[in-house]
Parts: sequence; structure tokens; C-alpha cells
Amino acid sequence: MKLDKKTKLFIILGSFFITNAIVAEFIGAKIFSLEDSLGIKPFDFSILGFDHLSFQLTCGVLLWPVVFVMTDIINEYYGKKGVRLLSYIAAAMIAYAFIMVYMAMQSSPADWWVKSQNTRGIPDMQHAYSAVFGQGLWIIIGSLVAFLFGQLIDAWVFHLIKTSSGNRYLWLRSTGSTLVSQLIDSFVVLFIAFYIGSDWSLKQVLAIGLMNYIYKFGVAVAITPLLYILHNAIDKYLGEEVSEKMIESADRQYE
Repeated sequence: MKLDKKTKLFIILGSFFITNAIVAEFIGAKIFSLEDSLGIKPFDFSILGFDHLSFQLTCGVLLWPVVFVMTDIINEYYGKKGVRLLSYIAAAMIAYAFIMVYMAMQSSPADWWVKSQNTRGIPDMQHAYSAVFGQGLWIIIGSLVAFLFGQLIDAWVFHLIKTSSGNRYLWLRSTGSTLVSQLIDSFVVLFIAFYIGSDWSLKQVLAIGLMNYIYKFGVAVAITPLLYILHNAIDKYLGEEVSEKMIESADRQYE
């Protein structure tokens, strides 16, 4: 099967985008301490009346900034149609993955497997498996809604900034759109999963969401050079003429 460079690039970017989105959902079951991981003293925040907050974050935040950078790259070359297509596919694949995991959790475990990790301090593998991979319905719904909403907002803000600044300031349209979409993503998932689906107060949602956003803000700024590296690599791969035509075609989708 012979594919042109534009098609190959879309498959590569799309595959990486969807894979990161799915992996982010599943590794998000673990909460890690950013300060302990960096070997520094934990911060002690007070936000909206909630004291002693620190950067104890879901592992999903390790990949979501990368997902949003990929969104901006795809938007740059393939426009809103490319972003929407991959976002819908990713959301469908995430939902499909959760259904398959749920079926696996409901299957009857082999007797020997349940006790197979006793020597490693895991008395019940079935319980451990379900605890790690099982997530509440509201968390799943919140995650999917936040993902789709964040992706579409990211594409819209990206174009809005590009319309104002032209093809200059790649860092501005990418980082700016990511910061807006991450802000929405940070609060939407918590609001649906824990305000609607649990007993969190609105103030608690805002406090935890703001702390998460502080981290995402820092990462979004820090990985800006990655955008230029990817952009330059793609331009070299496609060639200047093809690259410019693709960017112009992507821009026309917003007219």
C-alpha cells in the first residue's frame, strides 16, 4: 500500500494522539506526589479555605499536556476537521477500552491466580485488578466529556489566536490554546465526577482544580520548545511547499 507523506503523517500523529489519550486514562488511577518524585519538600497551599494542599496529582497529568500539544500540531496541518475526527475516534476508543476492562473485571478468575502474588504482599489479585482498573461511572463520564470539550475548545482558541497573529508566534497560539483548554479540562472532569457524581462541595472542586491547573500551566509552558522541534521536523519531512499548502488548507476550514 503506497501512501503519500500527508497521509502517513496523519496516521503517525493520529496513532500517537489516540494512544496517549487512552494510556492517560488508565495510568490516571494512580495518585503521585510531585514533590516526593522530585525529591523536594512538599508545598503547603491554602486555596479557598482548604489548607495543606500539595501537588498530589493523578498520573494522567503526565500525558495530557502532550495530548494537547499533539492537538495543536494536528490543527496546524489538518485543521479542525482533523482534530475533530481524531478526538471522536479517541473518545470512542476510550469508551470501548473501559467496556472491555469492565468485562475482564467481571470474568471469573482462576483460583491459583487470585493467590499467585501472596509472596509480594498482594493477597487477592482479583481485588487488586479491580481496584486499579475499575473507575466509577461518573469519573468515566467526566473524563470523556472533559476530553472532548477540551479538544474542541483547544482547536477553536488555536485558530482565534492564529487569525489575530498570522503564522507568527507559534508558541503563542499553541501555549495559549493549551492553557485555555487545560483550564476547562481541569474543572469539567472534577465537576462531573465529584460534584455531580459524589459529595464534593463546589469550593472543593475549585480548590483542587486550581491546584491541578497550576501544575498543567507550568508543564504547558515548559514543553513549548517541543512544539518547535516537532514543527521543524514535520516541515523537513513534508517539504516547504507541501507544508505551506497544508497549513493554508487547514486555515481555510475556519473561514
